[in-house]
Amino acid sequence: MVFIRRDLYLRAHLFSQAVMTESTGHIASEEEAREIAESARETEWQHPSFVRELFLGRFRLDLIHPHPPNDLAEEARAKPFMDKLRALMVRVDSEEIDRAGEIPESIVQELREMGAFGIKIPKEYGGLGLSQMSYIRAIEMVTSKDGSIAALVSAHQSIGVPQPLSLFGTESQKKEFFPRLAKGAISAFALTETDAGSDPAGMRTTATPTEDGSAYLITGEKLWCTNGTRADLFVVMARTPEVMVHGKPKKQITAFIVDAKTPGVEVVHRLRFMGLKALENGVIRFTNVRVPKENILWGEGKGLKLALITLNTGRLTIPAGCAGAGKAMLNIARKWCNERVQWGQPIGKHEAIAQKLARMASHTFAMEAIAELSAAVYERGNYDIRLEAALAKLFNSETGWKIIDDTMQIRGGRGYEMAESLERRGEKGIPVERAMRDFRINLIFEGTSEIMRLFIAREAVDLHFRMAFDIVSPKTTFGEKLKAMTKATPFYLKWYPGLWVNGSTLRRHSEFGKLARHVRFIERETHHLGRALFHAMVRFGPKLERKQMVLFRAVDIGAELFAMSAACVRAVMLEKEGRREAGRLADAFCLESRARVENLFANLTNENDPEIYRVAMEVLRGEHAWLERGILAENG
Repeated sequence: MVFIRRDLYLRAHLFSQAVMTESTGHIASEEEAREIAESARETEWQHPSFVRELFLGRFRLDLIHPHPPNDLAEEARAKPFMDKLRALMVRVDSEEIDRAGEIPESIVQELREMGAFGIKIPKEYGGLGLSQMSYIRAIEMVTSKDGSIAALVSAHQSIGVPQPLSLFGTESQKKEFFPRLAKGAISAFALTETDAGSDPAGMRTTATPTEDGSAYLITGEKLWCTNGTRADLFVVMARTPEVMVHGKPKKQITAFIVDAKTPGVEVVHRLRFMGLKALENGVIRFTNVRVPKENILWGEGKGLKLALITLNTGRLTIPAGCAGAGKAMLNIARKWCNERVQWGQPIGKHEAIAQKLARMASHTFAMEAIAELSAAVYERGNYDIRLEAALAKLFNSETGWKIIDDTMQIRGGRGYEMAESLERRGEKGIPVERAMRDFRINLIFEGTSEIMRLFIAREAVDLHFRMAFDIVSPKTTFGEKLKAMTKATPFYLKWYPGLWVNGSTLRRHSEFGKLARHVRFIERETHHLGRALFHAMVRFGPKLERKQMVLFRAVDIGAELFAMSAACVRAVMLEKEGRREAGRLADAFCLESRARVENLFANLTNENDPEIYRVAMEVLRGEHAWLERGILAENG
């Protein structure tokens, strides 16, 4: 949970913005932004992905079913830590943390002593050596009580130094930094700048080699750096000197491990937000900070790709945290729906409220299913998690927000009232208001919902762009089109008919019991999605990259199909473990999800999109500024 609207899942072919660059004083062109974005993308798929196959119209149920079983030995290893963590969180006064805007040092020290800052760091370096699954379950638990503490612990481990060090660090780097981190040295990730967020082409921070080549001098300022105001170590992204590639200069962004005690590191300002009042987030300035070349992570020029790969795993914590928040809200709503009596019966028995309660329960089940399935297939290995992690983040953050909103609606005035105020007048201090403030950032950091959709859409159409772009592009010559057709025809002759004629109608999926009808629906609509994306490519050609609403709806269809799949395979696993009622929740979720899928397909290429866009452009030009009359505008 790191505050990066910046997401790094750059827009690539889909969306590039113009930004000012300090070195040249010009506006970075769309082409330059794309080049940087594309150079950072992982273009190869060395391992399978259920979601990637889904967007290609192929239902690879074998990749996620049977659901990887719970690791009982790992759960036993994690239990002492989880028990300590639970005991601490029970004692935490989250309302006081919210009021004061600070996490007491005594709480942070307890977290250090129990190993909460080294959950996944291997034991040989002083960490707990626990799994990704244990880690996300710990974050789920903490988030259900206190978002600020969850952000402190997860930002440190999900995107701070431990994760990229684990993936890309040298043995000497691990020996130097892992023990410090395991003991509780807090880390942060420094990428975003005022003019560089989702599009890093405008990054101003530089790392200049010293004359003897033994070190770099980092100069620049970073914005929205979570944990930055109390960090001991940073991962800092900076521009290193350009290199010549095929006779053209190529921009380079490099990742460095920076000790906060190094001269020139300065906390300029601690930022304050709507929620997460104790978030240690700030503006950090680096002025000629000398960093040994040995502190480069992975290699010069590999910083953005490092961040992308790191986020693939690091992003799995937000879906788990969202599931934890959903569970907490479900608990509050369930109790209130039984306690509150109106018109002679508990409000939970009134159909309007009952509908909300059922959706909250079924969708919370789906959120946990997505979070745990994504972590489980990652741990199983030989699996590319990038799309699963992105869809999990997108789906769970948006679904969790709806659950928070429904909880507030069910609690009514008591939901809107602060917990402290409730207690002062003699009622139980239920913190729905604080939960809403704390949760909202999940739709923004580690990639806004819009950026998540752009990234997923980019990957969803990638194969078609590579195979057929030259065929439909008006800029290619006849010879280029012919060459592209020769390459693409064998693939499409086999792939496209398979989306219409296949054995899916004969597969009954009987092992899913009552849920089999939903699995058959998922399979049919997966083929439908593959055809729809191909048809959109044929219809719009190169313009498809600009049809964001079409692509966004396709992404949302994929998200629903993935959520349904996760819910069904998890329900089967839980039913085998004796949790028979899990199937009821999965069934309820799938019934709702199917309706959303059908609606999205019906409106995939909505004829109203062009007119809505025209109105937006009129608004930008100020043609409807008259509508703003009668207000007190901030900018006059």
